Amino acid sequence: MDEQQLLDLAGDVGFALLKSGGEIYRVEESIRRIFLAYGQDSGDAFVIPSVIIVSFTTPQGRSYTKMLRVRGQTVDLERVERLNSLCRKICLHPMEPEAVRRELESIEGVSRYGYHWRMAAYAMVAFFFTLLFAGTAGDAVAAGLCGLATCIACEQMNRFHTNSFFVNTIASAIIAAMALGAVNLGLGSHYDRIIIGALMNLVPGVMITNFMRDIIAGDLLAGLIKLTESLLVATAIALGAGIILTAARLLWGIG
Repeated sequence: MDEQQLLDLAGDVGFALLKSGGEIYRVEESIRRIFLAYGQDSGDAFVIPSVIIVSFTTPQGRSYTKMLRVRGQTVDLERVERLNSLCRKICLHPMEPEAVRRELESIEGVSRYGYHWRMAAYAMVAFFFTLLFAGTAGDAVAAGLCGLATCIACEQMNRFHTNSFFVNTIASAIIAAMALGAVNLGLGSHYDRIIIGALMNLVPGVMITNFMRDIIAGDLLAGLIKLTESLLVATAIALGAGIILTAARLLWGIG
């Protein structure tokens, strides 16, 4: 494997890990171990949530560097696990570039849960969290319907690559409006519990966990970026629901 192939290979594995929701330390460690597996002791990586920079210097003093821009991260733990397994295979028995490429394409082709499964998951999360927050059975059913509507709205907006801030704002507004409507129609009794239960679909729990882990691990820049992103998501959620509740209170005296 020549230097450029190694640089591209390490960068692509790191890119796939980060895009699938892998932690910063995991991505950097994987890239470093791939360099070591192919005999490049000077290989290193700098990773933040939106950028990967990989670099190494040959024994002859020639430096190679590559930067990759990462957009649209998701959380896909199955792909993270498969990419970890690929890194371990490379470390144990260095593979030919073509073999690694085939593995990466195979991992990229792993199908995610279908649309109907995601709808069911949104509804179940809203349903059971509403019960957890002391909502009635009617509240839970109403929250489940809010969860279905949230999934449909998010999927449609993501098709057009809508900014996540607006996705969360509109989704939370839909939840608040449907919760108020359900209570007024007699389906539920507590609009606040319905809203809170359904909003749990939008709360960035994994992001909050990861930014704390990054800060504890010493990746302060990456941690602060994720902290800022999680605060923006929380602001969007509060803004969307707050607009609907305020409008309902001012216009119709509801809430």
